[in-house]
This record gives sequence, structure tokens and C-alpha cells, in this order.
Amino acid sequence: MKIIANQLALRRRARLSHTASLGGLLILLASVALSMWKPELSTLSTVILFIGGATSMVGIYFANRWVKRPRPEDVLNQALKGLSDQHRLYHYTRLGEHLLLTPNGVVVLETVNLEGRFTYQDGRWRQKLNLGRALRYIVEEKLGNPAAQAQQQIDNLAAYLQEGLPPGTKIPLQALVVFTHPLAEIKVDKSPIPVVQPDKLLKKVPHPGVKLPAETYQILRQRLDALLPERVTI
Repeated sequence: MKIIANQLALRRRARLSHTASLGGLLILLASVALSMWKPELSTLSTVILFIGGATSMVGIYFANRWVKRPRPEDVLNQALKGLSDQHRLYHYTRLGEHLLLTPNGVVVLETVNLEGRFTYQDGRWRQKLNLGRALRYIVEEKLGNPAAQAQQQIDNLAAYLQEGLPPGTKIPLQALVVFTHPLAEIKVDKSPIPVVQPDKLLKKVPHPGVKLPAETYQILRQRLDALLPERVTI
């Protein structure tokens, strides 16, 4: 399997998280210093304190998303290890964070990198919050509706890929929701899009069957490559 990642974007986002975290800390220290040096400016120091706290939380949020390991791409790379070279795994494209080109079509991989217990029933996602998760809630990404987000990616990707193909060509597209955190527990009842954990992911990837025509596969590969003009291939 070939892995194509937008390393430039990852480095930029990691740098942003470090900058926000350090900047927020410095602003917090400035607010404390101001309150001690000029007590009469307590209102201003309170405003600065609020700004510093907000900046720090933004930094922590981005650090959890883009710095803390294992990141979703690391988990996907390991889970899909062993696929043939005709499989190309794209990370952080402008039309989907994780896309897998296979000899049979394209798979959108919508990842959820959260710890906890999650259930899907009667068309609704729910999560059970423990104390640690509740305390981190404001600085961690939210669950949202991963199935709906994956479907939206399919719709956007289909429109983009169709532009490079002859009229009437059908593109086999599917989506999978992958909970990548090692401490995630899931219970799913009749999800419109399959929901798996990493150890079951490989079984859900389309296996050899009706393959794409060679010309169609090459066009799809070129179109997906174009989504990552600045990339690193592994």
C-alpha cells in the first residue's frame, strides 16, 4: 500500500498549536504581572486573563487534534498494512481527511479519535461522559454525526472525481466510520454507514471482485493525487 500524506499541513497545524499554547501562557503571565504592578487596572488585567485562557485552550485543542499520538493516520496506516500497491491511502486532502483508492473504487474513512463509550441507536449518536472526559470536553473535538459527515464527503468527492471521467462512468464510492482511539467502546445498531474499530477495518475494505477498468483507475489516481499537490509518499 502506498501512503500519501500532506506533511506540510500537519507541520503547519502542529506549529499553530504550539504557538497558541505558548502565546496563551505568556498572556496569562502578563495579566498576573499587570494586576500586581497596576492594581487599579484590574478590569484590563481580567480581560487579558480571559484572552490568555481562551488562547491556551485553543492551543490545547489543536495539540490534541494534531500533535498527540497516535494520530488517526498512524492508526489507519497500521490497520491497513499489507494491502497491495494498488491501494493508495491519502491523508488530509481538501475533500476528505482520509481517502483510500482501491482496485475496486474509493473509500472515505471518517475517523473519530475520542475516548469513551459511544452508541448509535434510532438514528442518534450518544456518548457516555466520565469525569475525565467531562473535564476535557471543551478542549477535545466533538463527536457530532460522523455518518452524516462521511456521507457529505462522498457527495463532494463524487462531484470532483466525475469531472475527470467520461460521461456515464460510475465510480464505486463507499464510506466507513473508524473509531481510532484505543480506549473507545462502540455499540452500533443499524448505522447507515458501517462503523468499525481498527482491528476490523481490513475486513471492510473491498476485496478483489469487479475491478475498475485500468483507464478509470488511473484517472481516479491522478484526480486524488491532485488533491495533495504538496505531499510525501511512503
